[in-house]
Amino acid sequence: MTQTEQHNVPALRFPGFEEAWESKTLGDFFTFKNGVNANKSAYGTGRKFINVLDIISEAPITSDNIIGSVEISDREFEKNEVRYGDILFQRSSETREEVGQSNVYMDHENTATFGGFVIRGRPRTTIEPEYFHNLLKTWRVRKDMTARSGGSTRYNVGQESLSVVPITLAPSLPEQRKIAGFLVAVDERIAQLARKRSLLEDYKKGCMQQLFSQSIRFKDDQGNDFPDWEEKRLGEVATKTASSISATSLESSPGEYPVYGASGITGHVDYYSSGDYHIGVVKDGAGVGRLHFCPPKSSVLGTLESVKASGENSIKFIFYWMSQINFAAYSTGSTVPHVYFKDYGKKRGRFPHPDEQQKIADFLSAIDKKIDLVTQELEQAKAFKKGLLQQMFV
Repeated sequence: MTQTEQHNVPALRFPGFEEAWESKTLGDFFTFKNGVNANKSAYGTGRKFINVLDIISEAPITSDNIIGSVEISDREFEKNEVRYGDILFQRSSETREEVGQSNVYMDHENTATFGGFVIRGRPRTTIEPEYFHNLLKTWRVRKDMTARSGGSTRYNVGQESLSVVPITLAPSLPEQRKIAGFLVAVDERIAQLARKRSLLEDYKKGCMQQLFSQSIRFKDDQGNDFPDWEEKRLGEVATKTASSISATSLESSPGEYPVYGASGITGHVDYYSSGDYHIGVVKDGAGVGRLHFCPPKSSVLGTLESVKASGENSIKFIFYWMSQINFAAYSTGSTVPHVYFKDYGKKRGRFPHPDEQQKIADFLSAIDKKIDLVTQELEQAKAFKKGLLQQMFV
């Protein structure tokens, strides 16, 4: 085997396949076509209509999971039909990294049509659709595809650009099918974990509705009823502390104590502003009202407020209680939205005895731990799949 042939072999390969992989272009396997641009009034009913949201979905596209629809003539549908094995590409995006993302249509029974922001790749010959579906997600192909996109405010990729994207692939359908079958099994595990997490999240949501409506009540440790819930303002069970920490100041005091910003931990410093559990509430910008449950010995940026429990009230219960607040109702500011404790702290609701608060918090925290565990498994499965794509393709 020559040096070039050795280079054209993946790091991880099924036994029984020895041939060097082939260097081709997408145009060797597909013809490309832009989709339907119908009048605005045509959308909402009619034929199943694939758009960008279907392409960025993790699951392959089938008729059942297509949300959109459009009214078009039989002739127009025939020209823009999507059938089993077709690859759909995202033609346009505000970010270069998203241009050319793809998904595969895997419905044997039903066909669909597709929109103007989508390009259809129709196989010229017999291919293994799931193999190409994964090949097009490898970093080499994605890097080349995004590099070919153009634009200023929006990035676009066209049919001609897609047709010359270089690919290196297994030379035989049996090997392609072997690889595809293995990766489909990994995808099924990922989908299974995603469904499990979704079910847990729905279960938690249902429990919260029943707990906060008092349809479900806990007993005390002696089996007796807790006192009736009392109506109070948030400000009666919690207090607020402001922060003067700026994002630019984080570099000047590096340390071990976390500082929370709008998206979570944004840095670490050598001091902390709260020695107890507290709730970081984003008060400025697009994420106003977003909550973070912050551990002891942590701080928040000045764009957040720190809310703490007063008296014997449970901070975790207050966190769950606050997660139901519609912060948009308390937002001020025309250009940059703001929310302040002085406003949402007036929110009234019913609060249980602190001991019942803690039982509710412990119950919901146990569900959160299960959700976190499944999320970790899901992320590990995705990382495993990403590693396979790097090793099973050239």
